[in-house]
Amino acid sequence: MKDFYPLKVSQIEKVTQDCSVITFDVPVQLHKKFEFKQGQYLTLKTTIDEDEIRRSYSLCSSPLDKQWKVGIKKIEGGKFSSFANEVLEVGDTLDVMPPDGKFYVEVDPNQKRNYAAFAAGSGITPIYSIIKTHLQAEPNSTFKLFFVNQTTASIILKEELEALKNMYMGRFEIFYFLTKERRSVGLFNGRIDEEKLDIIFKTICITNLIDHYFICGPEAMIHLIDENLKDRDVSKEQIHFELFGISTDASSEQKMVLKNRFGDKQCDVTIIEGGIGVDFSMQQGSNNILDEALVNAADLPFACKGGVCATCKAKVLEGEVKMLLNYGLEDDEVEQGYILTCQSIPVSEKLVVDFDV
Repeated sequence: MKDFYPLKVSQIEKVTQDCSVITFDVPVQLHKKFEFKQGQYLTLKTTIDEDEIRRSYSLCSSPLDKQWKVGIKKIEGGKFSSFANEVLEVGDTLDVMPPDGKFYVEVDPNQKRNYAAFAAGSGITPIYSIIKTHLQAEPNSTFKLFFVNQTTASIILKEELEALKNMYMGRFEIFYFLTKERRSVGLFNGRIDEEKLDIIFKTICITNLIDHYFICGPEAMIHLIDENLKDRDVSKEQIHFELFGISTDASSEQKMVLKNRFGDKQCDVTIIEGGIGVDFSMQQGSNNILDEALVNAADLPFACKGGVCATCKAKVLEGEVKMLLNYGLEDDEVEQGYILTCQSIPVSEKLVVDFDV
């Protein structure tokens, strides 16, 4: 299980009206533990109004910079994002978990690759880290970025992106799409849709010339681009995405169906973490394993609780679960019995789950 470490905030930069970039001072003795890949994230923890709040935010710095920066956009009603943008100050300390995430491909200085990235709003944070790292470490590679925002003023990391474009002229192109500001070219007005993708993939970003695609933003945008690429015979291995926010409607419906199916049947659960077992009973088909375990005093790793980050990954040793959402595990991991405990509901009388394997 990954531990949290207290890190001091060394800098807070307001990059747009509602987004701040937070820089952490990572002590030299923790540099090895906090090494990261481009596209990974940090999980932050603090107490707000007596509630422990955990949130995961993508690193928007390159690992080549030896800096740890995250971009946090204020979300309406968001406890942590409001705290970070309105209350947090330089010199304050937050509990931070070492970097994690699979939203990257390995850098290879000897490769000549063509990359394309699609981002919306704060989805640019991991994308910026990915672009900067590959352009710097792979001198023969190229990048095209398709970036959706409301207005020019709301573009996060715009100065940094423009600086990269000037530094790597001929290797890095940016195409801005604005939803609340008119552009002179119709293609760049409004959100990306099927019609725009057809133009993009036939004229600007020829699919058979691109080695890898990175997509980060809302669920609907990701699914749209992912399906469009697959329809154009782009392989699953070439498409990489990171979700920023998910719809819970489908999972809520599944929960109701399961609850009605199993009624008052009970499941005896054993959670193994750090070599220690925690036993408790819960209603079959009712709640996810993680929440029930936390209520029963199990100290387990978790972050997003949305089926995305995979921090709560564990392996089923005995019994059966229904996993409602899964954006964090690969197909082979699921086949081996791994689950996301925040999305897994017991559907058997006995269940043994191990966080140590």
